Amino acid sequence: MKSILSGLSLGRVRLSVQLLMLLLTVWGANLVGYYAAEKISTALPALSCAYDTQNGGYCALVPLQHQLDHQVGAALARAQQVALQTFLPLLLTLGSFLLAYLLLGKAFCAWVCPLGTVQEWLYRLGRKLGLARRTVAPTRLRWLRPVKWLVLLGLVFALPLAAGLGVAPHSAGNPYCDVCPSRIVTTLLTGQTDELALKVGGDALGLALSLIGNTVAGFVLLASLAVRQPFCRVCPMLAMNALARHVSLLRLDKREHSKCAQCGICSRACPMDIPEIHHQHGRRAFTEDCTLCGRCAEYCPDDQIIRVRVGPLAAFSSSRDYYKRQVKRETPDGERKVIRIARAKPVDSSHGG
Repeated sequence: MKSILSGLSLGRVRLSVQLLMLLLTVWGANLVGYYAAEKISTALPALSCAYDTQNGGYCALVPLQHQLDHQVGAALARAQQVALQTFLPLLLTLGSFLLAYLLLGKAFCAWVCPLGTVQEWLYRLGRKLGLARRTVAPTRLRWLRPVKWLVLLGLVFALPLAAGLGVAPHSAGNPYCDVCPSRIVTTLLTGQTDELALKVGGDALGLALSLIGNTVAGFVLLASLAVRQPFCRVCPMLAMNALARHVSLLRLDKREHSKCAQCGICSRACPMDIPEIHHQHGRRAFTEDCTLCGRCAEYCPDDQIIRVRVGPLAAFSSSRDYYKRQVKRETPDGERKVIRIARAKPVDSSHGG
């Protein structure tokens, strides 16, 4: 069955989408206006930062935290009109998130998220600079994977709710935004430096969160030069996207093949160092850490083994011919190859006829 994107370079198509979405999620407000009603969406399943005053749409984590703080927690504390003031706005935010997710699913992480794009480009810069490359071993992934769930439960849900109930300080109202590296990275892209300032005028928690935020942003920028997608591995948005990955129309699919046990190129190509794409097949190969970048399908050397599907249709399928073209330009690890053009030898005219 012929793929929808047959004949096209999936990597180049994704790069085009990343460029377009980076323009939209960082500078898009210059076209659509700033904040609230002028925003394209307040429920993007990607880290499009609301602190960036020029972006065109921001992520679901912003209204989610504010609603848990100002609406859910406060309404529960007052015990008045809980159904209307608490759960309806929350359900609307989550509902719009699920609607967007139903269409594109985890691809928001690899194709739309501006922080993911910046990390990916920094890694490419690191390759050009000749820096040593680092991967995350499967043994470390076992303890690293739960972190994104702890961040989601603790910083996105629990602390804002506690602030709304009055048992946590006001600075706990949107704690994830205070530590999210996208707050600093994307605002710096627009020339804003205000978010680098520490919050010294408030309480101790606010100061601690701003210190952690600056530290995390600096670490992510430096680590991205050697490690692929370092923050994506602990991102709460990835956790939210993972909750419903099997109900999305867009998903990853791998067919069992006898050569897979000796190959493993797909796992080397994966920016998230996912071992399951090598050792598993079917639904088990589509793990919680997958961002649907499609590199595993691009670097699978056999036909129709790994597919990116839209419902029953194959948007992109692995192909031996595609693999041969791809490895001429870039290795599975992300090392760009220098294409050398052989120069013609000069003709010796001294022996000419």
